[in-house]
Formats: sequence, structure tokens, C-alpha cells
Amino acid sequence: MALLRITSPHAHGPLSTSRVMLNVLLATIPGIVVLTYFFGFGTLVNILWGSLVALACESLALKLRGRPLGFYLKDYSALVTATLLCVALPPYSPWWLIAVGIASSILLAKHLYGGLGYNPFNPAMAGYVILLISFPLQMTAWAPPRGVGELPGLLEALQACFIPASFDGTTMATPLDIMKQNNSLLVEDLWQQNPQFGRWAGIGWEWVNLAFLAGGAWLLYQRIFTWHAPVAMLAGLALMAAIFNDGGSSASGGSALFHLLSGATMFGAFFIVTDPVTSAVSVRGRLIYGAMVGILVYIIRVRGNYPDAVAFAILIMNFAAPFIDYYTQPRTYGHQHGEGEK
Repeated sequence: MALLRITSPHAHGPLSTSRVMLNVLLATIPGIVVLTYFFGFGTLVNILWGSLVALACESLALKLRGRPLGFYLKDYSALVTATLLCVALPPYSPWWLIAVGIASSILLAKHLYGGLGYNPFNPAMAGYVILLISFPLQMTAWAPPRGVGELPGLLEALQACFIPASFDGTTMATPLDIMKQNNSLLVEDLWQQNPQFGRWAGIGWEWVNLAFLAGGAWLLYQRIFTWHAPVAMLAGLALMAAIFNDGGSSASGGSALFHLLSGATMFGAFFIVTDPVTSAVSVRGRLIYGAMVGILVYIIRVRGNYPDAVAFAILIMNFAAPFIDYYTQPRTYGHQHGEGEK
């Protein structure tokens, strides 16, 4: 009997790849709206330009591989990759930075390995890490949030993207940066002396994370993925922060609530860790995979060189996903443990 030669991602019931991708795009809307409110139009401009570049790169790769354009472009995977990468980039990024990141994600991290379903690494996070290592200055140029600095308008956002040399924007360290670089002030004094900090985490960042949490909860309700990996990631991160929180000394890495509502925590938990292609597939595997991502995020944030470590933690665990799957395969129905193994 001939078997269909298809590969991941697999979906059950009425869901298809295009339906799943469309739901993911819809779920990012709350986070994008909040990002736009607190940081201005830069994120929207990033996404629009990045989507155009992604469709062009996807079309080029499909053409070179002799694949039908219409069939593959309609699965929305290129738009999902562009949206996830551009959400992670600083607002008001220059056009060339976005183009390099998108090209790296689509051409290198996706099609170099055979296209959707064959890529061992999350394309958006691979593109992000390439940019962060290659262009650290541009990748850390975050604008101050609403209430701390003046937000550029739409025209200035377009100018920053397409005529970056003529744009003179203000940048400011993120709360994760400030917490990591602190070596003399108590956490309480650090928060009082830096206007970037809000009630639980950074101004704007706490609400951005809650918005992505809402989008992720909607995806869970739609049964796009299961709860195991995102909950395990958040639990691993919170547990590490709780264990090593010393109460607020100058060496403190921050509380559990600070880490949960800072940076790309909720975005990574519900939109990256849940990638069906590059994560573990069994229930136990997803729990281990998610927990290890959370632990690595905390370790890299506090002890590593990069304050927001979500992308690095996920790529490291992408390496480990096949190993986790091998040792967490469920027992075949009707067999005892060890039967059939040689």
C-alpha cells in the first residue's frame, strides 16, 4: 500500500495548515495593538515591510525549487514568520535590518532544510539571533514607552524604516537591560531611579505580555496546541526566579513576576515554544521541552550576555527536541516496556 508522503505540521479534524497559521496571526493582534499603543507605529511598519519581504523570499525559494507558488503561499506560513520576527524586533528598525532578518528566516532557516515541516529550528528565532549577533547596536535600540518619552508619529515611523539616516530617534535601555547591568543599587532603589519600571515589570512591557497571554489563551481555546509546553516554560522560569530571588539586593536577578511580565516571555511561551515543527511532540516531551526553555531563559538572562534570552533558549532546545522525543515516546498499545526493542 502506498503511503502519502507528507510531513509536519499535522492537524486533526477541520483544521488545516492555513487555518492554523491564520489563527496564529489573529492571536497576535492584541499584543501588536498594545505594542503600538506603548511604542508607537514602528511595530506596524516593521510587520508590513517584513511581510512584503517574506512573500518575495518565499516566492523566490519556491520558484527555484520548482514548487507551485499559489499552493504554498496560501498556507500563510511566510506571513506568520514575518509577523513573529517583526514583533520581536525593536520598533523603528531600518528596512535593511528587517530584510536581512526575514531573508535569513525564510531562505536559510526554512527552505535550506526543505521548507515547512522539515526545518529543525524555528525560522523567526533563527533570523532574530542572526540579527542580534550581527547587528547588536540596532537590535538593542528600543524606543522609550508611552509615559516615559515622546512617541514618533506614523510619518516618523516610515522615515525611520526607509530613510534611517534622517531619523533621530530616542532610545532607552529596557528593564531587563537595567536589571542585568545593575551592580550597586537595591532593586527598590533601582525601580525608583528608572522611569522605565512600572508596577510589576517595565512600563508597557507588562501589558504587552498580558496581551500576548490573552492571544495565547485564545489559541488554547481553539485547540491549536496543548497547554503542556507553554505552561511548563512559564513554570520553569517562575520557579528559577523564585528560588534565586534574594529579596532585592544589588545582585538580584528579579522576582518571578518581573520575569514573567518582561521581554518576550509570554510571546515566546505561546507563539514560539508551541511551534509544532521544532518542538517535542509527546506529552512528556512537551513538558520537558517547555520547562527546559524556561530554565534556560532565566539562566541566560541573569548569567549570560543577552538580557532577553527567549530566542537563544528556544534554539538550544530545538537542538534537543529529537533527543527528547526519542526518550519520551509513548509505549505502543498492547506492548510492555522493552518489547520489540533491540
